[in-house]
Amino acid sequence: MSRFFNGLLHLRRGPWEMVATIIIAVGVFMLMQPFVIWAFTYSFIVTLIGTVMFIIVSHFPEDE
Repeated sequence: MSRFFNGLLHLRRGPWEMVATIIIAVGVFMLMQPFVIWAFTYSFIVTLIGTVMFIIVSHFPEDE
């Protein structure tokens, strides 16, 4: 776990791609659930933020 947080602090690709992927998955889940209207309302922006974040962090250096 310490390696994960160390990668986040040093802007390494692996941990940040995992965070971006989780944000995308949360956005898709928010889009597909039929119960909470505010989650459905903000699902597109959450998915978009995760996608843009993934594009940006794909340019970070690899893990050492």
